[in-house]
Amino acid sequence: MTASLLEPAAREWKEALAHVAHDMYHVPDYVVLDARLYGGTPAAFHFERGARRLLIPLIVREIPGSELRDALSPYGYPGPVSDAAPGDTLFWRAACEALADTMRAAGIVSVFVRLHPLLNAPSPVLGEAGALVRHGETVSMDLTVSVEEMWQQTRSDHRNHINRAKRAGTQVVFDDWGRLAEWVEVYHDNMRRVGAADYYFFTYKHLAALHDAVGDRMHLAVALEDGEVVGGNTFFEYDGIATGYVSSTRRARGRYADELLYDSVRRWCKDRGAEIFHLGGGKGGANDSLFSYKAGFSPSRHPFHTWRMVTDQTAYARLVLDRKPEADPADLTGVFPSYR
Repeated sequence: MTASLLEPAAREWKEALAHVAHDMYHVPDYVVLDARLYGGTPAAFHFERGARRLLIPLIVREIPGSELRDALSPYGYPGPVSDAAPGDTLFWRAACEALADTMRAAGIVSVFVRLHPLLNAPSPVLGEAGALVRHGETVSMDLTVSVEEMWQQTRSDHRNHINRAKRAGTQVVFDDWGRLAEWVEVYHDNMRRVGAADYYFFTYKHLAALHDAVGDRMHLAVALEDGEVVGGNTFFEYDGIATGYVSSTRRARGRYADELLYDSVRRWCKDRGAEIFHLGGGKGGANDSLFSYKAGFSPSRHPFHTWRMVTDQTAYARLVLDRKPEADPADLTGVFPSYR
């Protein structure tokens, strides 16, 4: 049995990914670039027991005013991933115990992980070792069905808007990365309109660096009206899974570039052999207007969970008492970690 906190260049990280089902969020290059946005250090917890292994990508952050640290998932749905079945309780209990010991030894008092809705269901053991919280559902499109069936699965208002966008002459162009800067301006305008947090203002520099790092696993689709960029999607293609990363369109009455983009991306990915297009869910996994919009493209749903673990109960309780005395350190189901 071995357990360790890996750096991105570690051989074990690459080897683990060769043995377990995973997605773009688990690739070291992705974790490195996302850690820069968070202002943390990229890492992964790696565990082996017998012939089975587990990997959890993490970003380790300093806790201001303290010598302690905490860890959280990169943006998206990064794990954990393992070739052990969810029902292999002996493996998962040993892994959770090793995770707590490894984190505690590194001065990391808590771990927050977003689970992947499309990969293996979470082991019930995660709920024993911490708090397993279900937030809602995400939406995916089945790209193995015919184009006609995908169209029939699309809600009537979306179909109407897609047809109106086509009649208006809106065009969708793929992988014209020379248009990235134009689309980033559209994206930032929309983020300012909705009052998004600073983290979500992904910059041209970050998106270009991510594309440089992962190559043709990342794509850009832009919607053009009279040659002007009015919307765009960035998305990943990885091992049969297409996943939306960042998308946004410029708001205007009678403009339906967003629906046309989703329709065009799914057809493009299907033609390239992808089997599923994961749209994600509502904000924070909520059943909100964003979820309702995405749900109009497909009937496929997947439960979305987060997992929270306190690795040093004494240090965690002290941080909560000092910084958020109104919070209950035993309640891991609300804002976590509750001292932030």
